[in-house]
Order: sequence, then C-alpha cells, then structure tokens
Amino acid sequence: MEIFNSIGLLLGGSWASGVNLYMSMAGLGIAGRMEWIKLPDNLDILSNPAVIIVSLTLFGIEFIADKVPYIDSLWDSVHTFIRPLATSALGYTAMADSGMIMQLLIAFLTGTISLESHLTKATTRAVINASPEPITNSVASVTEDLTVAGTLYLIICHPVVATVLVTIFIIVAFWFLKKMIKYLRKVFNFSGRKKFHETELETGNMLSGK
Repeated sequence: MEIFNSIGLLLGGSWASGVNLYMSMAGLGIAGRMEWIKLPDNLDILSNPAVIIVSLTLFGIEFIADKVPYIDSLWDSVHTFIRPLATSALGYTAMADSGMIMQLLIAFLTGTISLESHLTKATTRAVINASPEPITNSVASVTEDLTVAGTLYLIICHPVVATVLVTIFIIVAFWFLKKMIKYLRKVFNFSGRKKFHETELETGNMLSGK
C-alpha cells in the first residue's frame, strides 16, 4: 500500500501544484503535521509552521488575484516558471535517498506534470478573459480551488483513486490544450485583422481629407 501512497502523492501533488502551488503546499504541510499522511522524510519541511503560514499567506493573495480578469493571467504568467520549478524541487527533494539519477527523473516528471496542469489552467483563463463579463473568472477560480482541495483529499484518503484520476486528467489535458490553443489563435488572428482594417480605414480617411 505504501507504493500507492507514494505514487498518489507524486502524481496528485504535482498536478495540484500546477493549478495552485501554495494551496497544495499548505494542504500537504497541514496533513503531514496532523499525521493524516506520511510525507517523505525529506519533505518534512512542508510541515514546518513557518512554511505553512507563508504558504497560506501566498494562497490568500492568489485567492484574490485569481478572481480578477487579466490580473489572473498576469499572475499565471509569472507562475509559469515558479510552479513547475518549485514542484521539480519538491520531487527532487522527496527522492533524496534514491540516488541522483532517480532524483533527476522524478524532478523532470513532477515538473512536467505541474507545467501541463499550469498551462491548462492559464490557457483556460486566457479564453475566459476574452469575454467581457467578470463572473466567469470567479466561477473558474472557485472550481479550481475545489478541484485542488478534492485532489488533496484523495491523496490523503484514497491515493489509488487520486493516481487514476490524475492520469486521466493528464491525458485529457493534452487534447484540451490543443483545442484551446487553436481557439486562441483564431481569436488573436481575428483581432489582428480587425485592427489592421481599422488602421487602414483611418489612413484612407486621412489621405482623402475626411
């Protein structure tokens, strides 16, 4: 059963961190401190009260920023590097007793999973920001937070289920990202052509003296 707990923590934690790094760190740290889950010895730092407080503080900031149109995309842009790198570092640290090669492999795996879930979130938010109303951002943010909370619950209580679901999420996300990127290209191409035609019309009016 220990191997399933480790795989569930590895996959589920990486995926959740790509969506909300600080909530994931705080959740796993609290779970470890309350002895709801056995964290790898080298990840005991997550259970440190100072780390939990900092993680909760940053989560609070993200909780607000993530619900404001365009601010959420700016926040995601900054975290394009932070989330995968932090997740890679945690994966590397967790495997400190397994040798350098295994550490590097796990760091690459966890970072890749985190990057994929992050890109899925960021791309979705970019599509949502194409609409003028702000309500969708809040709904999407709350849904993401609930999904991360649910993932953390499964990691703690049902690691096998967490492993299966995260694997499905990863596969579906590749298809989803492809569709969203195509959609964004169409939106930006349309906006670019519209702006070009408007500029061309203004120039023509100036030349004709209108």
